[in-house]
Amino acid sequence: MTVYFIGAGPGDPELLTLKAARLIGACPVCLYAGSLVPPEVVACAPKNARVLDTAPMTLDDTHAEIVAAHARGQDVARVHSGDPSLYGAIAEQIRRLKPDNIPYQIIPGVPAYAAAAAAL
Repeated sequence: MTVYFIGAGPGDPELLTLKAARLIGACPVCLYAGSLVPPEVVACAPKNARVLDTAPMTLDDTHAEIVAAHARGQDVARVHSGDPSLYGAIAEQIRRLKPDNIPYQIIPGVPAYAAAAAAL
């Protein structure tokens, strides 16, 4: 079981990296920040996946979902806007994973500046 912190890039589902789309499409649990990530970005989640918009959830609620998935042996796609290597919202989540020995990986997204440059 692994939590994948996935960068959704600028929010266009067609600008997900291949790895991001593959992981979202394979994880039985998908948590996305709906205030910043459009639902179309996670539409490739498996049909029977548990897909939750975390915008109305607290950090405790989100962590509880991850712990429950870990107990079931299910991978989690934790989808954030932008590129998680440039954005610090994942640090507080990672700090909670470490004491629970929950493995994680950071999957970079297409940074908005690269998408903007390509659009020009």
